Amino acid sequence: MREDYAATVDGTPIPRESVAAFLNAGSTPPSRGAGNRATSHHGAARADRQRRRWATQVVITDELARRACARRSLAPPDDVLPMQLLTVPETDIADLGSIIAAALSHSPAARALLADLEHEQDIPEATVRDYYDRNQDRFLTPDALRRGVDPYGEPATSDIQPYGQVRHGIERDLRRAAARRAFFNWLDRARADIEYAEGHEHPGAPSHPDHEHRH
Repeated sequence: MREDYAATVDGTPIPRESVAAFLNAGSTPPSRGAGNRATSHHGAARADRQRRRWATQVVITDELARRACARRSLAPPDDVLPMQLLTVPETDIADLGSIIAAALSHSPAARALLADLEHEQDIPEATVRDYYDRNQDRFLTPDALRRGVDPYGEPATSDIQPYGQVRHGIERDLRRAAARRAFFNWLDRARADIEYAEGHEHPGAPSHPDHEHRH
C-alpha cells in the first residue's frame, strides 16, 4: 500500500489527507482517563496515534455508507456537508460507541443508510405487547410519578398508562434498536476486507501496541 493511503476499500484508496482533514476540523474521540497519559511525551504520542486510528474508522464508515447508499439507490441527505464537524451526543456515544456515533453524526450517508434500515424493520405486535407487559414500571402515569408510586411495588392498574397510549412509542423504540443492530452487523461485514496502512489500524486491533477496546 502506498504511504499516502490510510487504507483501501475494495482496492480503492482512502487518502491519509482525508483522515487528517477530519482531525483538523476538530473531531476527536471521547477521552477515557487520558489526562494523566497526556502529561508525558509518550502518552501524548500514544493519544495522537489513537486519534488517527479512530478518525480512520469514521472516514471509512462514511465511505462504506456511501457505497451502500449507491447500491440501494439512496441519495444521502444534503443538509450538511459530508464529514462536517458536528457535536456527538454523549448518550449516542454510550449507546453506539464513539466510532459509530461519530460516523452517524458526521456522515449524511451513514444517517441515510440507518434510516433505510429502520424502515426495513418489522416489529410484530406480539413483540410490542410483550415489551409493555414486561416493563410496566416504565409506563407510570404522570400522576403516579408525582405521587411517588413505587414502579416495582405492584402499582395499581390506574397508575399505569394504557397500552394503546404507549404502543406507538414502544414500537418506534424497538424499530430504532433493531435498525441499530442491523447497522452494526452491516458495518462488521462491510469492513471485514479493508486493508490498513501502518498507523491507521482499528484502535481496538490487538496487532498494534496502543490498542484499546473502543467502538
